[in-house]
Amino acid sequence: MPRLNVTRVLNSREFVDRTLVCRRNAQTVGNDGIAVDTPTDTPFSGVVTNDQGDILKRFPEGSYVTGSIMVHSKFPLVAGADGLDADLVQWNGGWYTVFNISDWTTYGPGFTVALCTPVKLSGS
Repeated sequence: MPRLNVTRVLNSREFVDRTLVCRRNAQTVGNDGIAVDTPTDTPFSGVVTNDQGDILKRFPEGSYVTGSIMVHSKFPLVAGADGLDADLVQWNGGWYTVFNISDWTTYGPGFTVALCTPVKLSGS
């Protein structure tokens, strides 16, 4: 078991971003059988780091740039569950979809890391 506790670093003013927003969409099924999202925006804090950087995907039809970020936080982000769509995280002016959550409590009590991809892909 690791003996490194990164709680002080992840809560440090030099690293933590207190402007993050989580948009959680509760999903219900309407009378027409189609899912209806009810969004709730919640501010939270965390440390955002680069995951894969910008990756150019090329196809005969065109190309686009994607990538991912990692959000280290005690805020309980979800990658989807019964009645919930995957959380969206607003960071640095853009929205990112949470697609994977990992438990990091061995490095600091209550911490998780969320991998997120941009909602809007840039390309031609």
